[in-house]
Amino acid sequence: MVGETGNQSTVVCALRDCVDIYQRLLAESVPAVLDMADLVLKIFRQGGKLYLLGNGGSAAQAQHVATEFVVRFKNERPGLPAIALNADTSVITAAANDYDFSQVFSRQVEALVTPVDLVVAFSTSASSPNVLEAVRAGRRKGAITVGCIGNTAGQLSDLADVVLRVPSGDVQRIQEAHLLIWHLICELVDNSVVDDK
Repeated sequence: MVGETGNQSTVVCALRDCVDIYQRLLAESVPAVLDMADLVLKIFRQGGKLYLLGNGGSAAQAQHVATEFVVRFKNERPGLPAIALNADTSVITAAANDYDFSQVFSRQVEALVTPVDLVVAFSTSASSPNVLEAVRAGRRKGAITVGCIGNTAGQLSDLADVVLRVPSGDVQRIQEAHLLIWHLICELVDNSVVDDK
C-alpha cells in the first residue's frame, strides 16, 4: 500500500534530497543565476533568439522554458523569441534518417543560429553526442553556448561557454533543479522586460 512505512521513507528521503540540493544552490549558485538572466536579457535586447535542446526529460525542459518565454511567465509582456529544437519531429527524424542521430540538433543549429543568439543545452549526463554536436555547431556559428548539467564531469562542462551546474548526480533531481533555475531566470527577465516598457 502507498501508506506503508517503506514508501513514506522513500518520499521523506527524496524531499530531504531536494531540500539539500536547493540549499546548496542557494549557497553557491545565486550569482550564476543572476548572470544567466542578464545574459538572456542581453540576447533578447540585441535581437537574438534562444535555441534550447535536450533529450528525453531534458527535451521537455527545453520546451517548457521556450514556452515560458514565448507565451509569458508571470507578467504581461511581448513574446520573447525562444525555440526548442527538439520539438520539430520532421527535422529530427529526417536528420536522424539521412545523417545520424548525433546530428539532429547540430543540423538545426547550422541552419538557424546566428552570432547574436544563445544555444542552451540541457544534459544530465553532460555527454550526449547530439547535445555535444549542437554546442560545437553553436560555437562555430559564433553564438554563446550554455550547458545545463549535473555534477558529472562530461564533455559539455568543458565545451560550453557558460555552465549551469546542479550539485547532484541524480537525473530526476538535476531536471527538477534545472526547471527551478530557469523559472528564476524567466522571472528576472520578465521583470526587466516589463520595466523597459
